Amino acid sequence: MTVMAHEPAPTQEETLLDYFLALETPEGFRAELIEGEIFVSPAPDGDHEDHVSGIVREVLRKSSTDMDVSGHKGLKLPRGGLCPKNYVIPDATFAPRELRLFRGAPSWMAPDGIAMVVEVTSTKPERDRVAKRHCYARAGIPLYLVVDRKESVVLLFSEPMDDDYAKTLSVAFGSALPLSAPFEFELDTVDFL
Repeated sequence: MTVMAHEPAPTQEETLLDYFLALETPEGFRAELIEGEIFVSPAPDGDHEDHVSGIVREVLRKSSTDMDVSGHKGLKLPRGGLCPKNYVIPDATFAPRELRLFRGAPSWMAPDGIAMVVEVTSTKPERDRVAKRHCYARAGIPLYLVVDRKESVVLLFSEPMDDDYAKTLSVAFGSALPLSAPFEFELDTVDFL
């Protein structure tokens, strides 16, 4: 008599990840897997993109380190909730140009070498304020910049420690926000008013 070996059934986490990676989102939408939940977001509004554009312009012009930037780059981050990995798409991702991190990178890349990620809040600000902050901290991303449009503040989280950031700096729209190394300049937020 021959005994047939059976493949173990996929776990809930594996099934969720397979489903997420097979998603085909409509043009202009993006899907993220954050703490075991799939989020599909529509294309951002013009003010959102204006804020992202302003930050990118300033960083590329004023940073003490030559930076590469990627808009909407998929990052595969360490486990947080029910899923084996978090699959997050920041509004902007900065890395020192000398590292050439984005060249040849897969759709979902590891966060190694990333200097800063940026999120501009949209319709679900809590995801940017809490869930993504924890994901980025667990990944060891040194700086997390949040433009909170509902609260009219810009937040800079730094010094990742385990599941969160040890330092938070908050300024109201219109104030300058000092960015630490490797950027080393003050981000002007007047255009956010």
